[in-house]
Amino acid sequence: MQTKSNLSGNVSIEDRGKGNGGSMSIEKIVEQALQDGYLTPAMEAEVGRICDTASELSIEEYMALDRLMGALLTGEVVAVPRKQFINVMEELVLTEAISRVAEIEATSDRTLDLGDIAAYALNRLPPLYATTEEGATYQRQRAKEDLHHLIAQQVGEAISRNLDRPEFFPDRQVIGKSGGDVLTQVSSLLQAYAPNYEQQP
Repeated sequence: MQTKSNLSGNVSIEDRGKGNGGSMSIEKIVEQALQDGYLTPAMEAEVGRICDTASELSIEEYMALDRLMGALLTGEVVAVPRKQFINVMEELVLTEAISRVAEIEATSDRTLDLGDIAAYALNRLPPLYATTEEGATYQRQRAKEDLHHLIAQQVGEAISRNLDRPEFFPDRQVIGKSGGDVLTQVSSLLQAYAPNYEQQP
């Protein structure tokens, strides 16, 4: 399988995954994490997906997950935080959308998709990133003064589109529905398979 390096010289999980259906095996993820010393959010998501969908686990996969679990616990591998910054616009849009959606749902029999509405509006609004509480406070104040009308307008348009759109793809997989962090998921999976692979005393 050919790989393509990014500018830092590392190989991205997306590039490494190409060639086997766009996903990496557990062994490859663990090998890369041990080599780099980091478990990236993309790698963590892939481990979580594998844990959620695994119907059976080979001895090699079990051993790889066990090695990853140990490395995460000892600090040999560090799980990179998903975010070291926030987009203040997300909370502003959600606050506006929740208020508007709640009002509509309370006075009608319609159920709206809050995630779709927020995503539609956010794609049409400028991001307001902050890395500190002080920065976030500044961005909130700036948005309240300069962008409130635009936020309300985009949320309103998103709601109109959501109301007009028929229900479709009911089986689509929503982001973030699988629960628990990677340590919890890996630990649960290891416990489930331990009787099959651990030597009995």
